[in-house]
Amino acid sequence: MINILDLCARILISALFFINGIFKIMNYDGAISWMEGYGVPGVLLIPAILLEVLGPVLIILGYKTKITAAILSLFCLITAIIFHNDFSDQMQLTSFLKNIALAGGFLFLAINGTKKFSLDNKNM
Repeated sequence: MINILDLCARILISALFFINGIFKIMNYDGAISWMEGYGVPGVLLIPAILLEVLGPVLIILGYKTKITAAILSLFCLITAIIFHNDFSDQMQLTSFLKNIALAGGFLFLAINGTKKFSLDNKNM
């Protein structure tokens, strides 16, 4: 049962990133404009999309989980600081805290890795 719950947890923590990566692809110009509105060069959208789409797939499959989770944790912290720092806006504060919580979840994966249902453990 623990192995199934581990897989479910990896799916749940990854879903947001995968969906947001797909949204960025579908609204590429809008995503660039939004990023540039915060002073972030639009050219960084491509690595962000790659991270948001490929990272969750690797986490779900349990392949290179520790390094991928560490990168996603750092990504969450950076995006929280850059894009969600207006704490007078309740939605921005909530988004900031969501990113911090996700960073903690990914950090937990980076430290502990996966259980049996993963390519890292090759016991699928």
